[in-house]
Amino acid sequence: MQAVFSAKAERDLDEMDSSLRWFFYKHAQKIASMPPRRHLRFGLPFNVEDVTKQARLVYEINEGKKILFILHCFSTHKDYERWYSQFR
Repeated sequence: MQAVFSAKAERDLDEMDSSLRWFFYKHAQKIASMPPRRHLRFGLPFNVEDVTKQARLVYEINEGKKILFILHCFSTHKDYERWYSQFR
């Protein structure tokens, strides 16, 4: 399965330091080889992966095209909660 980062995820990664960015790339590779993981609640079509204790990776899987589409990369739990709260 191929991992593709969205434009938003690329911008998120550009704002992070290189060590944290490395963790996100490694987790994207791991998810691409062993999908899916934890699914978000409220009937959303997204999955979430804990990269570190604070950082989260939000992604979507297209089984037909064998693509892992990474939507957001959150460096802090606070940013993730702010994004997640809009779906409640």
